[in-house]
Amino acid sequence: MTAAKDVLRAASDSTATTARDATGRARRADDILGLQRAARTGGSQAVLDWLTRRTQGDVLLVSSTAAVLSTGQRSRCADNETVREAVRQGVGELARRQAGSMAIDTDGHTVLLYPLDRLETTAPVLASVAPRGTGGLAPLLADAASTLRLCWKAEHAELLLARLEPAEDRAREAVLHLLMNGHITAAHQIAGALRPRLPRKVQVGVFEDAPAQRGEIAARLATVAPDAWIVPCAVYDSHLIVLVSAADDPRQTGPSSQQCIATTLDTCLVGVSDPVPLADTATGYAQAFHALASARYRADRRATFTSSPDLELAIGPAAHLWAERFLAPLRTRPRRPQDPGSGELLATAASWLSFSSQATKHLKIHRNTLSARLKHIARQLDLDLDRIADQSVLALALRTHTPDRTTAAPLTHDAPAQPPRGTAGALHHLDTLLSQPAVTQWARVQLQPLTADSQPFDLAQTLTAWLDHDADIEATAFALSLSGTAVRKRLARAEEALQRSLLRPPTARHDLWLAQRALSLAGAGKPR
Repeated sequence: MTAAKDVLRAASDSTATTARDATGRARRADDILGLQRAARTGGSQAVLDWLTRRTQGDVLLVSSTAAVLSTGQRSRCADNETVREAVRQGVGELARRQAGSMAIDTDGHTVLLYPLDRLETTAPVLASVAPRGTGGLAPLLADAASTLRLCWKAEHAELLLARLEPAEDRAREAVLHLLMNGHITAAHQIAGALRPRLPRKVQVGVFEDAPAQRGEIAARLATVAPDAWIVPCAVYDSHLIVLVSAADDPRQTGPSSQQCIATTLDTCLVGVSDPVPLADTATGYAQAFHALASARYRADRRATFTSSPDLELAIGPAAHLWAERFLAPLRTRPRRPQDPGSGELLATAASWLSFSSQATKHLKIHRNTLSARLKHIARQLDLDLDRIADQSVLALALRTHTPDRTTAAPLTHDAPAQPPRGTAGALHHLDTLLSQPAVTQWARVQLQPLTADSQPFDLAQTLTAWLDHDADIEATAFALSLSGTAVRKRLARAEEALQRSLLRPPTARHDLWLAQRALSLAGAGKPR
């Protein structure tokens, strides 16, 4: 009889144990589902909040140095110095022993620690603080650590990606900046860490749309043209600058500029340059910007630069000799270590001539720094940079001077060995270069669209007055007895006729001033 009772009691105990095990397994399955739901909806923070509610204790995530990263909702243990010290000791011991978990009893509490990744020394640690004697938390926290590990890796990857994308944009912007200033060797060195490699010959495109659409356009272009250099413009928030390998480049393998254009939105304005050598990227950008101005007046909102000879090519090798000597004062050694070097001064001058006051965005410098550098440049070259004549002389010298290019051309009478300093001296010797027949022909080509019979006289007259008054709208309006609005409208019509940007930098005003001076020297006078 006794034996039968023992058998029944054992069977009853076994049944109860089985029932408890089943209940425990069901509860653990529900906990795992709860952890997964929290991870999907809110990441690691939601998991910590869920654990706080589930355990009725304090849960927190600490770094490998025991700094509190985040806590569950309504957790208060981070304010208890005794608990914080226990957590610091426990994190140190986990790292030293490379243990998978640790429990520490202190001040009536039990601190449970679970590293999210035992092999990653910088991985966070899950900590739970519960009253001493609280049981059943170990399996739950182990499961939570596994879930949090996945959340942490995903969030860490997203954080790295968020840092990487702007870093890559800045690196590409730096490469473009070097190309625009003629530092080809340095540009190749930085571009080597990115993809793709820089082509030998490029076409430059400027794509314009609402700033909010710039990311979408860049994504479209990156899909169809993985070998293109796509750089958000540092000056204009609505512009993307795109460099694609020219069709006649022997290494050209990617899509053409026309294929890139075809992938953009219908509302996007696009200006494309002629194929230019990589060393002439600045020229290509200026051409693309002028083509963009022309695209505003076209139904298809697309335009390719209308080819015309470059002034420095029309002048010939003497232009480079003249530019080197004219810019020589900027290449002297700085007097103080904190003073800008020649490279910074040349880049500042080029950026300011192209973008005016917005050069601060292009160069990432303060406006006071820009002002100080311009004053130094004007003093060194003895120029008045408020006058368009001085600006035009400097612009031609900078465009002709290329840091990575050496000149072996012999000295000629067109470029005297010791030119006088200042605008008067610079113009005296530049006038000799501008008087060449090839330059006169270049000037006629530049201004011919305004001298056509189909164009009203007031366009050429307004352009001449505008250049004579240093591109000042109000001074031009006063001289012509017009309103400022009327002058702007005439210049906009001249912009359409010339297919060059006049009102928005970078503009063609320096080329147009030089063209008018060349015609004046040839006896042709200013247009009409």
